[in-house]
Amino acid sequence: MNTHSSADRLRRLRWTLTALFTVMNTLGLVVFAWLLISEDGDQGEDRIDAELSKVTASVSRLVAFDGTIDLGLVNTDVLNDRCPQFAILPGGAPAFQPHLSRATCAPMSTQLLNGLATEAVRGGKLVQGYQKATDGAVVKVRAEPLRDSDGKAFAAVVAVQPTGAEDDAHTRFTLLVIGGTVLLVAVLGFAGHLLSGRSIRPAAAALQQQEVLLAETAHDLRTPVAALRALAETAMANPAQSAELLPRTVRLAARMGGIIDDLLVRARLAAGVEQLSIQPIWLDQLVVGVVEDTATEGAEVTVTAAPTKVDGDPALLQRAIGNLLDNAVRYGRQPGAKAFVHLTVAGGTVTVADHGPGIDTTMAGDAFDRFASTGGSSGLGLSIVRWVAQSHGGTLAVYNADEGGAIFELRFPVSTS
Repeated sequence: MNTHSSADRLRRLRWTLTALFTVMNTLGLVVFAWLLISEDGDQGEDRIDAELSKVTASVSRLVAFDGTIDLGLVNTDVLNDRCPQFAILPGGAPAFQPHLSRATCAPMSTQLLNGLATEAVRGGKLVQGYQKATDGAVVKVRAEPLRDSDGKAFAAVVAVQPTGAEDDAHTRFTLLVIGGTVLLVAVLGFAGHLLSGRSIRPAAAALQQQEVLLAETAHDLRTPVAALRALAETAMANPAQSAELLPRTVRLAARMGGIIDDLLVRARLAAGVEQLSIQPIWLDQLVVGVVEDTATEGAEVTVTAAPTKVDGDPALLQRAIGNLLDNAVRYGRQPGAKAFVHLTVAGGTVTVADHGPGIDTTMAGDAFDRFASTGGSSGLGLSIVRWVAQSHGGTLAVYNADEGGAIFELRFPVSTS
């Protein structure tokens, strides 16, 4: 597997997730911002309409008509000095002296106001919309017909309100919403990057486990495969030695099978798919059985065991203890000397001691993921021992004995049943 390609794929996946998260949230924020801006604009228009309506309604109640128009009450009302400004015009009805309020909120053409009043009187209905003042400013107008007791329009009141203040307030609100949206998009983009990193963490961990597994496979199988090939080539070149080489070939193939089994167990443990079959186990009896079934390759193996019961998976415990014993038999000896291995079982602890060169103290605290023993193995078997210990709530420790050799302590909680 190409590590760089895998890392690149994970990076691309992370950025893709970040982009999707950001785009989805951005679309939601844009829609929400548009709704806020649209609602603010509608509210501003409603406020202008309410002011215009209040003026035209108030003026309508102040105008008296009994054949002739009486504007006495209008002339003295405070509405004359406030915005919106207004005008009372005949609009094509019998002429009278128009009334213009004293407030000038926007300079308006008299001709334009007359036209609005005429439209309201002739149509007998409300006329409103946007117009331009003589200085070019946009204003909103409302022309409402005044009716006599028979319902006939005899004049119209035209109210005018500039929209500049509301437009400026709406512009400020729009800029504020846009700025807030941009800031939120940035924050959400950053949050999306963090969340995407967290979401792909299991995939990254699985990929790392896969890469480690492949590296361990290549490392552990390279030597026995080369030796197996050498034995096969020797047997082909020298048929007379086949009887001597065949047992070595079988032992080597068995060793490769054990390595493959360890790799599969390690992979299942790392993936969390190995299901433990927990049951009470007499640890002393299990250790004795493992020793009896293990090929010691000429090593001298002794056992001192006291009855001790633990709760565990028998198959995994056998593999863990078998791996410790195999490690001690292979590497726990001085060069050219016979291996001496002693196992002690008591209080839920299995101790495996050898008389080899010991271990590198700088590696004694390692997590056994890539443990390198003195014999040069990758430590895959020890890695599995550590996994088995942890999955049972136990520990694996290693240190050097004062008199020489390495000591491994595999400790499990004692069963209370």
